[in-house]
Amino acid sequence: MFGYYFNLALRSFRRNKVLTSLMVVAIALGIGTSMTTLTVFYILSGDPLPGRSQNLYYVQMDPASMDGYLAGEEPAEQVTRFDAEKMLAEKKADRQAVMTGGNIALEPQKSGLRPFNTDARFTSADFFQMFGVPFEYGNAWSAADDAGRARVAVISKELNEKLFDGQNSVGKTIRLEQNDFRIIGVLKYWRPTPRFYDLNSDRYGTVEEVFVPFSSAVDLKFSRSGSMDCWGDSNKDETSVNAPCVWLQYWVQLDSAAKASDFRQYLSNYSDQQRQAGRFERPTNVRLRNVMEWLEFKNVVPNDVRLQTWLAFGFLVVCLVNTIGLLLAKFMRRSGEIGVRRALGASRRSIFAQALVEAGTIGLAGGILGLGLALLGLWAVRQQPASYAELAHLDPLMLVTTFVLALVASLLAGLLPAWRACQVAPALQLKSQ
Repeated sequence: MFGYYFNLALRSFRRNKVLTSLMVVAIALGIGTSMTTLTVFYILSGDPLPGRSQNLYYVQMDPASMDGYLAGEEPAEQVTRFDAEKMLAEKKADRQAVMTGGNIALEPQKSGLRPFNTDARFTSADFFQMFGVPFEYGNAWSAADDAGRARVAVISKELNEKLFDGQNSVGKTIRLEQNDFRIIGVLKYWRPTPRFYDLNSDRYGTVEEVFVPFSSAVDLKFSRSGSMDCWGDSNKDETSVNAPCVWLQYWVQLDSAAKASDFRQYLSNYSDQQRQAGRFERPTNVRLRNVMEWLEFKNVVPNDVRLQTWLAFGFLVVCLVNTIGLLLAKFMRRSGEIGVRRALGASRRSIFAQALVEAGTIGLAGGILGLGLALLGLWAVRQQPASYAELAHLDPLMLVTTFVLALVASLLAGLLPAWRACQVAPALQLKSQ
């Protein structure tokens, strides 16, 4: 019966081309607008590390002085160098990594290239295994390299193509801030979205081009970037071990809920110990959030994207209301035809099903046109200066969602007109013929 109803729908379209076109365009506009904004929201709010994020946790504690203290407020979002190195040495997590961003001068040995600055990440050995960073050539450095302040580096695929034409550069030398570093690894393309591990800089930007051991970076006094909060009076270097400043991100991998609970207790005990030692002044206040909890806490999705998504779906509702009105007009114009069919024995269920098939067919046509509008909308998004703009592409899931949304929306819009159509009294229609 579906094929028969579908054929009737196509015949109806040919008889009422203008009305049908108006309904298809209305649905297409609503679908195109809503899928454009929904795709952007989906990309920006997705899990950057599927399958891993639930076991990766961001560490927070409160080492500051009592100046400005408010009970119940969130602890510092970064840790001091002393606490980071202390936790690294105690090794209470399955894996753990300290890190901060930097911007360093690079002197290329390739002819035709002039020295330039590039973004760098100063971190510890577990960074790469924790976050599942893929390698094209070589591998990461070891804990022994961290301890020995080794002059080793991992570079991105993009930088490797720029400096070495994409060839295996493991074992070659790269000069950073007038210091020679030996390349031990080259990454494959890797761009977690959002860039969860450090939200102090561009949240949707590309990853850094150079990675070096944190111990080597502080030993050579590489300049860092990102936020820093200090308290008290200190004439020391703000990045020194005992400086009262928080400026480092600290991530741990805990492979079970029990381990996460134990580590949270470890953080509380550590905070108590540091307060007894006179370093911490504030009451124990620690947090341990996994990746998705951290992203939600930091509200990483821009507010304008959220607003645009709600407005787009509001516009879709308006389009559906218009479609309902047009469907009502179309079906009521065929009251005579419906009455004859009812008089010849067609049940109300059959009339209702026929009307829904016709509404669904309009929805599919609107979905096809709406897909084109969504692609056009995403192209327009990619022209914006925002760092996330280049990520705006329609993946297979969003492609399927486009047609599902168009079909569901048109069927919902067709419910009232279909019900009104099946209520047509055949006797009245026959008398009027």
